[in-house]
Order: sequence, then structure tokens, then C-alpha cells
Amino acid sequence: MKILVFGARGSQQFNVIEIAKKKGAEVVAATSSEKSFDKLKNAGAEPVIGNMSDAAKMNEITKGIDAIAFMIPVSLPNPFDGLDYSKNVIDAAKANGVKKIVWNTSGWVPEQKIGVPTDDVKLDIKDYLVNSGLEYVIIEPTIYMENMMGGFCAPFIKSEKKLAYPTPEAMPIGWIASKDVSAFVVEAIYNADLKADNFQISGLENLKGNDLADRFSKGFGDHIVYYAQPPKEFKDILAPYVGEAGASAVASYYESLKTATVYPPKFNPEMNKVLEKLPVKMTSLEEWAKDNKAYFSN
Repeated sequence: MKILVFGARGSQQFNVIEIAKKKGAEVVAATSSEKSFDKLKNAGAEPVIGNMSDAAKMNEITKGIDAIAFMIPVSLPNPFDGLDYSKNVIDAAKANGVKKIVWNTSGWVPEQKIGVPTDDVKLDIKDYLVNSGLEYVIIEPTIYMENMMGGFCAPFIKSEKKLAYPTPEAMPIGWIASKDVSAFVVEAIYNADLKADNFQISGLENLKGNDLADRFSKGFGDHIVYYAQPPKEFKDILAPYVGEAGASAVASYYESLKTATVYPPKFNPEMNKVLEKLPVKMTSLEEWAKDNKAYFSN
């Protein structure tokens, strides 16, 4: 099995390399910069230059590939560029006889367009993939535990003993570890019975802000309180990393939550059914905080 991974240099897809290698796969990792080559090689992948905006390059690097672990960049300056990027990959996969695409959507996809570009474009991508004629599995994860490692959160834990996140305290979330999502992606690639399937996945606990801080505190070994971060503060901290436009696009989603009377669901109470088809050992928030204590301490 030869698997082409997109987004492998980032936390969302990096673990796909190790998990797929353990199953005996040959892994090729597409990246837009040679600066990532050493990291990808050390993880066991063959790095290749492949900017998703380049249709010819996508056609070149998908030759000889059996399956694709696919995702689009989260913080594009123009989120709607994600549709063109996706078309380039999907068209190349179809032309070169790729057997299956597994798409990590980086969040649950809404049932209809809601006026948030980063979410709305995923509906167009989904339509294009579903109608491509390729075998596919769509993996929709909730919010990543690794998001707490961002510059808008981690420094608050160390300096103020606050777990900062731009969601209201009352909003429950089934936080999920990125390594678990990567495991779902790999299991979906290897499950031959899955050919046109969609899974909404979450962690096994549905935690409001104070519950989140409690679980984190137990794993971290110190008392941490929840801080519902104002979206503008979040955007200002994020902008130097992803650019003003990208930060504004992401922050607009969190801004909409401030006045929400009903919060969007971020928890699947029927994960047991998902785990029957995609057997993955799930990571609890407490376990994750314990495993990453050194990161937040330093």
C-alpha cells in the first residue's frame, strides 16, 4: 500500500505517517517547502514538493499512489481557494487510478451553508468528492486537543494558570487528540468495506469549559481554570502565525458563538458505533494533558 499524505508536516496529519508505517505502508508526504523534508524523512515518509494549487504537480505526485490521506490548509487567506485545491487533487487521483481518498475535514461539516467561509467551502468540496466516482471516506473530527498548544492558549497556562479558548464556558465539546484522528484516517484507508462513508468523530467526553479545565488540571498536576477568551484577543494572537485574513476567517466562527442561543454540536454520543467499524484506542483529555505536561510547563 502506497499512501500519499497531505498536511503531514502539521499536527493534524503528522501521525498518519507513523500509524500507516506500522501497518506496512509506504508513505509519501506532500509539502510546499523543502524546509519540512528532514522532519518528514525522520518520521519515515518520502517527502515530495507538491503545492495543491498546481494541478500539473498533483497529477505528477499521485502517479502510483494507492490511497490519499487528504486535507486542505485550515487558514487560507481566501478559504474558497480550498475548493480549487481539492479539485486538483481529486481530479489527479481519478486520472491516475487512486483507489481511495480519506478526507480529514478539520471540523464537522455543516448540513447547509452558514455564512462562515471556512465551513461553507467544505460543503462544495464534499459534493465534488462524493460525485467524483472515487471510493472515499470522510472523517469529520471535532476540536483538536492540540489546539490548546497554540500561542493563544499555552502561554496562559504557564503564566496565569488559565486554559484560554475562544468558546463560551457553557459550550460542550468532545475534544479529540490528533493522533486518534490520524488512526481513524489510516483505519479508513485499510477497511475495504468502506467505499462511500462519512463519520463524525469526537472524544468520548463532552466537556464544558470548567469540566475541560478540571480534566486538564488532573493530567497536568496543577489547578488550571477556564478562560473564555474574547475572539478579538484570539485573532490578534493568531494573526502573526497565519496572517490577518486567515486569523479573521477563523475568529469569525468564534465570534458567532458569543450570541448563540443553541451551540453547534461538537460531540458524537454514538462513538461506539464508529469504533466498531474503525477500531481506535481513544485518548482522554486527562491522559493527553499528562502526556504533554512538559510542553505546557516550558
